Amino acid sequence: MRLWVNFFLFLGLAVLSWAEDDKLRFDCHPEKDANKDNCEARGCIWSQHQSEDTFLPWCIQNRTAIGYRVTAQNGNTVSLQKNSGPKSPWDQDIATITMKTKDIDNVLNVWIGVEGRFEPQLDLPKETVPGSDSLFVTINNTTDPFSFTVNRKSNQRTLFDTSIGGLIFTDRFIQIATYLPSDRMYGWGENIHQTINHDLSRYLRWGMLARDEPPNSHGVDTKNLYGVHPFYMVLEPDGKAHGVLILNSNAQDLTTLPYPALIYRTIGGNLDMYFFPGPTPEDVTRQYYNFIGRPFLPAYWALGYQLCRYGYKSLDEAKSVIADVRAAGIPIDVAMFDIDYMNRYKDFTVGDNWSDLSSYTSVMHSWGMRLILIWDPAIQVDYDPYQRAIAAGAKFIEWDQKSQVQNQINDLYPLTKDTTTMLGVVWPDRHVAFPDFLDPTGKTLQWWRDEFKRFHDQVAFDGSWIDMNEPSVFGTNDQHPWYFDNPDHPDDPPLFCPTTGDDAYWENAPYLTQTAFNFDGGALWTKTLCMLARTANRTQRFYNTKNLYGWSEAKATIDALQGTTGQRGAVITRSTFPSIGRYAGHWLGDNTARWDDLKTSVVGAQEFNLFGIPYVGSDVCGFISATNEELCLRWQQMGSFHSFFRNHNDNGSPPQQPTVWPSVANATRKANLYRYQHLPYLFSLHFAASLRGTPVIRPVFFHYPTDEYAATLSHQFMWGPAIMVAPVTDPGVMTQRVYLPSDTWYSIYDYKQNLRVASGYADCQAPTTYGVPAFIRGGYIVPRQTPDITTEAARKNPFGLLVAVDSGANHTASGELFWDDGVSIVDDIRQANYYSFKFSFADLPTSGLLTIEAVSVAKNLPLPTLDEIIVLGYTNQPDLTKATLNGQPININVQTSGYSPLTQVLTIRTQGLIDLTKSTAFSLKWPVVKLGNELNNNKINNDHPHQELI
Repeated sequence: MRLWVNFFLFLGLAVLSWAEDDKLRFDCHPEKDANKDNCEARGCIWSQHQSEDTFLPWCIQNRTAIGYRVTAQNGNTVSLQKNSGPKSPWDQDIATITMKTKDIDNVLNVWIGVEGRFEPQLDLPKETVPGSDSLFVTINNTTDPFSFTVNRKSNQRTLFDTSIGGLIFTDRFIQIATYLPSDRMYGWGENIHQTINHDLSRYLRWGMLARDEPPNSHGVDTKNLYGVHPFYMVLEPDGKAHGVLILNSNAQDLTTLPYPALIYRTIGGNLDMYFFPGPTPEDVTRQYYNFIGRPFLPAYWALGYQLCRYGYKSLDEAKSVIADVRAAGIPIDVAMFDIDYMNRYKDFTVGDNWSDLSSYTSVMHSWGMRLILIWDPAIQVDYDPYQRAIAAGAKFIEWDQKSQVQNQINDLYPLTKDTTTMLGVVWPDRHVAFPDFLDPTGKTLQWWRDEFKRFHDQVAFDGSWIDMNEPSVFGTNDQHPWYFDNPDHPDDPPLFCPTTGDDAYWENAPYLTQTAFNFDGGALWTKTLCMLARTANRTQRFYNTKNLYGWSEAKATIDALQGTTGQRGAVITRSTFPSIGRYAGHWLGDNTARWDDLKTSVVGAQEFNLFGIPYVGSDVCGFISATNEELCLRWQQMGSFHSFFRNHNDNGSPPQQPTVWPSVANATRKANLYRYQHLPYLFSLHFAASLRGTPVIRPVFFHYPTDEYAATLSHQFMWGPAIMVAPVTDPGVMTQRVYLPSDTWYSIYDYKQNLRVASGYADCQAPTTYGVPAFIRGGYIVPRQTPDITTEAARKNPFGLLVAVDSGANHTASGELFWDDGVSIVDDIRQANYYSFKFSFADLPTSGLLTIEAVSVAKNLPLPTLDEIIVLGYTNQPDLTKATLNGQPININVQTSGYSPLTQVLTIRTQGLIDLTKSTAFSLKWPVVKLGNELNNNKINNDHPHQELI
């Protein structure tokens, strides 16, 4: 009997071990041709096992034996020696490395590497935010291989645990892995994620290398897109959260394991890891924003609606589209023009069919509209801007050695003949060079400024859109690139990077990462420059700095834009990297007109708010392919809640401006008016992001971290802390299934408008003629304003407050408003000239009380009056005829004000109700009608309790 028990015990342990092994496999042959022979040739284990997980690797590392052992420890510095376990499957192990740890207040830094190796120089402020928790490191220096953990001080929970094994450090391959404390992980990018939380039920490997690659939202696609963000957040089992940044700019990838665990791999630099303790999701984001640099404050007008398309044949065509939109009464602030406006796609030029652009810009300015133009970094090498660059000593990306230069290309042009400038092909007719924005001499930046100023004298643009800055190159190493078959592009010979011999050392890294494995025949140089190229005035290699190109261009461009216009403006960029939010916003790239892409746009905007780039949005209605009426309508509605709000499509698709369909025009007008009504709130969210480091759009779990449904709620989001948005993202939906976490909620759209809505799942009417399902959270006050056709006009209109009373014991609400002139350059937001108001409301048993405190008072800044207050969930009958302001009687217009005890909505609407410039503190108070009083004696108009600003 005992023998059978032992047998079944053994069998059970074997099954458990096998099941655990299935969840902890380190792929040793991620290329597509894995087999037993080439697996074992790498010193790895071939373990063929059928599984429902099609990503389960069969060639695996002996993870528990791979690693380093401790040879010495001096305080926070640990010396590590490669152990006798298996060697790296890729490249030669570096025998001796170092681990260092330090506390930067409550941010923990763990550094593993070799001094002198490349690290991105981003000039991070590394400011910290006090919190209620901190972290500590425990080094296990007695085991072989060694490991370490990162734990919380408050509850000892392990957040990062490398006892999983697998630490590898070579010149061109680095690997570190960790167990995860839960399966609720968010972040990492830029990739298309179908849900806000990563799927940790199976193996997935995500590439991260800036690439000119349109997103594919149809199914799971782990390819790398335009930017790189090695930052993630984990929601722990008890609702606490932490974040991790691995500051590395080389090509890299992430593998998620269903244990749950993760494997991080990069092919250069060091492991420079920063741990943010939270403990709330918003705390993590604040800590991250402040550490990498809080985001720039966009101009107020940049929060308005923007219209663009690639493929306008002339300025007249563009003017006609804009005229139609304005005539339809659709609020619009920005005309944005793609490369069509240029003379043969060259920066700082205007094409013949756009010769009237300067005068039309003046007309738009007279309407209160603004102009944003596109710039690509690629500069054609045979026209004036390039000639001026050379004369000014500006630097361009170069070949490493003169022997590598493609002289048959460089010798075509007098300005590049006998130089080492690396030339490629992009949109212009002839070869282009790429400005070296990392040039430490400052000459490249000065040339960029000078060109902006020179061109602004010709066309008075207001903002800058920088595209193709991965940087993108056409046809690299392609004998027959696609543009050979394009009648609009000459057959310029393409760039060829070395693929054999010593010159190919950087092109042929032993581990090419998922950024190449994901593409048949993919390489690091695909669609870009050669990895061996020299940047930063020849002091660095493109292999290390490619992911920083968009970052460096954005930094140069906001400087050039503001130095040119003397105003704040806005920059929007395609390629991004941590801390770029200080300089620019981002659009989510060349999406496709599909419902799938509408959904992933909702996820993407939330992710980029995690990454520190809150000025973000998608190409509304879809960029690639023909959209349709219903999809465009729903996308216009959803996009109206994203900070960057632009309709844009490509030159091969039909027009899709909202006036193409009457139903879309009506829905867009309604959505834009709603957005413009709430712009004081949206602007205040951006101001707070720049001032404090709080996100604008937040995943729902940010405010409900212990709600299991909120943790995976992907297609609803919070607009700041106060408003829940639940856009329709599927065709044919007229009733939207909405989840409202346990709290007080009021509907603030057409369905049950201003009425309280129960928590939990609710089926809310959402026909196309309604606005987006939106709900305000009890306890919050949202500032609003009467909308208009432009933000410039709307800013002059009266303010309003939407007060949502918390249904708890206190019956209170609070909120804030930030307000500046909307255009002045803000170098240090803490020293800016702005108003800041705090609002507090209390539904007291004997009175209603609204208090306003001016925390900051601007100088010489006009400020509209506060004319409207709408209180939701107000439980007492007010006597507004006895209202007082700062103790003095105030005349409230009872014809336009009223209270409904049935709906519990109180409306106070009086022209010039409160002049916010007259004091730094206001107290608006009214008594409650006592029980027994005849309500009909209270001269309050109860007939119009639902009147709105629009």
